[in-house]
Amino acid sequence: MSQKYRIVLAEDHTILREGVRSLLSTVPDLEIVGEAGDGREAIQCVEEQKPDLILMDLSMPRMNGVEALREIKRRSSETKILVLTVHKTEEYILAALQAGANGYLLKDSTYTELLVAVNYVLRGKTYISPGISDMVVEGYMEGRKTLKKRTTWDTLTKREREILKLIAEGYKNKEIAEDLCISVKTVEKHRANLMEKLNLHKVQALTAYAIERGLVSQDFSRGKKEANDSE
Repeated sequence: MSQKYRIVLAEDHTILREGVRSLLSTVPDLEIVGEAGDGREAIQCVEEQKPDLILMDLSMPRMNGVEALREIKRRSSETKILVLTVHKTEEYILAALQAGANGYLLKDSTYTELLVAVNYVLRGKTYISPGISDMVVEGYMEGRKTLKKRTTWDTLTKREREILKLIAEGYKNKEIAEDLCISVKTVEKHRANLMEKLNLHKVQALTAYAIERGLVSQDFSRGKKEANDSE
């Protein structure tokens, strides 16, 4: 019997993750060995399982998908990464590819295209969803990165982006401190820096900005806030 390819699924929407698992489980040479609901779980799962492939979303709770992708490549360089996302703008595509993604597939793709993408990536090829602009793909492949004006977003540090994401997800300063293993005072300092850089001084404004940047989905943010309000 031929050896099966080991796959990890990283997607925060349970119903979508279960659907992909169900589809891939019908393929004889594929085996789902782990699942993750956020970026940090994805990193941990890959480190424990050392899969051949991780199929992952870019917008997940607790840790930005691109940051998680980069960390996965650092810890398990042999693991192939196929991004499965709704984002089709140049910013997201280039960020994912530059961080080490081996493929980029849109969520409105067909089951057949999913299997083609998985097959391509597992065999060491790069797969880019046909729904993505040829100009974006060619620009990346030829190394002709479009020079963009530096934005306020570009001035945020990795830690500030992490904290912005958690704020948008409804976490309090103490919860953020515990999650990131830093002091509450450090969280407060980063929070103040965020508000100053973005010129946004209310949680609602920070949350709206985070949703706009794709750090967190509107549904997740609303759900976490409602849960906190009910406590």
